[in-house]
Amino acid sequence: MTQDVMPETKFVESSKGRVAYQEAGEGPTLILIHGGGPGAYGYSNYRKNLIPLAERGNHVVIIDLPGYGQSDYRSTEAGMFVPMAEATLELIDHLGVDKANLVGNSLGGGTSLRLALDHPERVDKMILMGPGGGIPATSTFPSEGLIRMLTFYDGEGPTLEKLDKVIDLLVYDRSSITPELVAERLKTATLPQTMAHPPLRNQGYNPKNDLWRETIDRLEHPTLLIWGQEDRVLPLDMAFNLLKRMPNADLHVFSKCGHWAQWERADEFNEIVGNFIARH
Repeated sequence: MTQDVMPETKFVESSKGRVAYQEAGEGPTLILIHGGGPGAYGYSNYRKNLIPLAERGNHVVIIDLPGYGQSDYRSTEAGMFVPMAEATLELIDHLGVDKANLVGNSLGGGTSLRLALDHPERVDKMILMGPGGGIPATSTFPSEGLIRMLTFYDGEGPTLEKLDKVIDLLVYDRSSITPELVAERLKTATLPQTMAHPPLRNQGYNPKNDLWRETIDRLEHPTLLIWGQEDRVLPLDMAFNLLKRMPNADLHVFSKCGHWAQWERADEFNEIVGNFIARH
């Protein structure tokens, strides 16, 4: 299987709504959980990571979070991370594993933290790339990038121009973003089921999303925090509260990198994550 071919999509059938996923490889289970930007879904965010991580001896699983890609929408009244964590737990149960390693970017990082807080025994290690749910030490918040995400469906609704402006703040170097990728994300962002329940709408100031207020100091899981130094969505100084309070957290910072470390620095990212998972 090549890096550019998405594996067969499978589904977890649930009374709360089906959950889509793809998988590759054998070994420790590693669930890749995508971010919440417009047009996001699992394979789009992790197409550079699935096969390389599988080739390192892992059972790699990519999830479409509820309301994204091919997964059904679920209410976010209890906070956006709760239904996402519930769906991820359903996937872990479906896969028949006792616990899984979680790789989460942005919304996916907050989802990983929520799952570890609610069901610590089902999570092994965590790799959190610019995770949501935190608080910056000094930066103005919400950031410009986050505001663009939260307001994407407002006004005249989704447009290519608005999506372009979101992506501008997701990466440090725009050269890796092809017109095809932007067109693909706009198509996904405007699917009927997505337009019916626009992702992240009304979530900007929901206190239920403040995971930093919770008992993250009790999370004993080996955790690798990964941040782009030039992250303009969830800035680097959001790492400091997590790093200070989580007892087994390390931090790796990529220079000249934005919010998409797994995309912009894919080769180094795959190596770092592979080594972290392999470490006993």
